[in-house]
Order: sequence, then structure tokens, then C-alpha cells
Amino acid sequence: MNAKTSHDAEPYLPDSPEERTDLDALRHAAAGCRGCGLYENATQTVFGEGSAGGRVVLVGEQPGDQEDRQGHPFVGPAGRVLDRALEEAGIERGEVYITNAVKHFKFKRQAGGKRRIHEAPNVGEMRACRPWLLAELRALDPDVVVALGATAGKALLGSSFRVTRLRGRLLALPELETIGTPAAGREIDEAPPGEADTQVVATIHPSAVLRAEDRDAVYAGLLDDLKVVARALR
Repeated sequence: MNAKTSHDAEPYLPDSPEERTDLDALRHAAAGCRGCGLYENATQTVFGEGSAGGRVVLVGEQPGDQEDRQGHPFVGPAGRVLDRALEEAGIERGEVYITNAVKHFKFKRQAGGKRRIHEAPNVGEMRACRPWLLAELRALDPDVVVALGATAGKALLGSSFRVTRLRGRLLALPELETIGTPAAGREIDEAPPGEADTQVVATIHPSAVLRAEDRDAVYAGLLDDLKVVARALR
């Protein structure tokens, strides 16, 4: 298989139906994923982690520099912001599962520099990694999915997703078969959230707090959105 042109992780998922709903089997298989070209420069696959029985799945964009080096999601500065916000919102980090829409770190280097600068994944890379995210959601069957930022929102709700329009609202998660497609956006507008088996809440990525001029105000917005999740779990 030509990893540079395939842009599809599906062939790398485990063969058996049982293993496709087993998080450990999925994690093991993802370590060898060549479904797009991002694996070539990344240190390793960074798969999701957390409680297999948790009621909340947090979906970020992609691993950052520290996550790529350590092999675990949200262990860098943005992860520390998220840990604080989860605690203050009343959501135990140990009771959630956290992952990313894309499992390899995409970056560039400045000429002559060693620092790896984050680059947002493109549509093809998001589409390539979609089978892993769908497999995680099927295995976990959570009560609430949280989209952390624009890339995660588009990976779940389609390319028309805008954080500013949907953040902080309790919505019905679209059917998994439509996740990330234009149909998902249409479902969001049509499905009453109270009737959904799984709900979704969109918010900013925690890294937005670190980039903001007024960090307190931006953090307060993230916290308010996570409190919506906490209330939905009661």
C-alpha cells in the first residue's frame, strides 16, 4: 500500500470485529498506521487514552510536540489547561477518554531551526484518520463527546462547523456513519439533543487559552462550556 497516496487508515484497522471494538487492539494496530504521510516525520502514533467505561470522550486536533515525544495525548501545556478546567467544571480526568482527530503530529521547522512548529492537519489527513476516531467512538459509546477546537469540530460535524456558532450548546451527535461529512452538519440542525443517545458539545481548544491576550477571559469561556458537559452528565 502506498501510504503517501492512500489517505485512508481503514486497511490498518484490526481484521476481526471483536478487535475493532477493543481499545487495546486498536491502539496496537494504530502504532503501525501508514494511512497518510504524517507518520514519516512524527515520532510515533499518539492514540487515545483514558477510561474505557467513561461517559465523556474529549476530541482534540492532533498531538503536539510533547505528546509526539511522550506518546500520550494532552500532556503538554494545553493538557495542563485542560486538566485544570475539567477539575473546576467537576469532570474527573480519570473518568474520561481523551483522543485526537488526527493521531500523528504535523509540524514544520523554520530554516536552520530545531523547533517544531505545529501545522493544522488538512482535510485529506483528517479524512485518512477518520476510521480510528470512529472505531474509538464505537468502542466507547459515550454519553457526551466534546469537540475541542475547530479541527475536532469539523472531524465530528463536517466542514461547515464553526466554533463560534455552536460552542457551549448541547447537541445530538450525528450517526457515526455520517461523522465528519456534510450530512453530519445537516443532522445537527435537525435532531433534538434531548432525544440523542450521545450528545456533543463544542468548545475551543485549550491551546487557545495559551495564545490569548486575555487568558482569564478565554479560560472562563472554556470552563463555561465544560460546565455544560458536567450538567449533562447529572
